[in-house]
Amino acid sequence: MNQSATPNPLSETDTGMARVLEDLIDVLITRGHIQFTDLPDAAQAKLLERRQTRANLTHRLNLLPDEKDNGLL
Repeated sequence: MNQSATPNPLSETDTGMARVLEDLIDVLITRGHIQFTDLPDAAQAKLLERRQTRANLTHRLNLLPDEKDNGLL
């Protein structure tokens, strides 16, 4: 049997674990335990890219205006 066809239980949880780590980093930064600049440059770049991607997706998925937007898109 081909090993690539066998599901890897760890890889199936990678996406969820990545989100947990992002949230943990945000909590540590918010509480002042670490500074964003304490992270290696590569980690900073990846976190910034994911934050930007998430913001873009949130903006794209917000199809209905909030009441505070006075109905304007």
